[in-house]
Amino acid sequence: MQTLAVDHPLVAHKLTTLRDVRTDSPTFRRLADELVTLLAYEATRDVRVTEATVDTPLAPTRGVQLASPKPLVVPILRAGLGMLDGMTRLLPTAEVGFLGMIRDEGTLQAQTYATRLPDDLSGRQCYVLDPMLATGGTLAAAIQLLLDRGANDVTALCLLAAPEGLKYMEQAFAGTEAPIRVVTAAVDSHLNEQGFILPGLGDAGDRLYGVV
Repeated sequence: MQTLAVDHPLVAHKLTTLRDVRTDSPTFRRLADELVTLLAYEATRDVRVTEATVDTPLAPTRGVQLASPKPLVVPILRAGLGMLDGMTRLLPTAEVGFLGMIRDEGTLQAQTYATRLPDDLSGRQCYVLDPMLATGGTLAAAIQLLLDRGANDVTALCLLAAPEGLKYMEQAFAGTEAPIRVVTAAVDSHLNEQGFILPGLGDAGDRLYGVV
């Protein structure tokens, strides 16, 4: 598994404002959207393309276009929805699936409560959207589900990651042949006893959509 913490001044600037407890939900949603677009630029460096020829106003030229099958973007509900627009802004032709997962706060284990994905993902590149990589259980379960359906290349985009979660992911996919990547704005210090990232930015879902 590969991990990339994107080192860019704009990423750091937007993340700092996201962390601020004074940032309201509308501003948080806008900044998260902008930050995901920056992360997506790095996350799609290995997106598959094929050669193509087009006619400019002056002459034919060769270039590339996204290969088939189309990439699949999978936000993990509900907080992952706040990252979807920022991702599809760079991949407007990608297909979108949805995965509902929740972490049991007692066991910290991930439970799936909804899936809206193709049964056969053979040969597909997938991009999973999950704001917080904390314990790693939810993200690992989501990626394993995609691999079980045939995906052979999975990249996860996270606003923040914890060292414990990254270690869990590395162990979970140690023997996996398919490329697994995590692209994040920062790797924070550690998890607290409740499994939340410190210093973190709070509960991403609550800050995006309010406490419901």
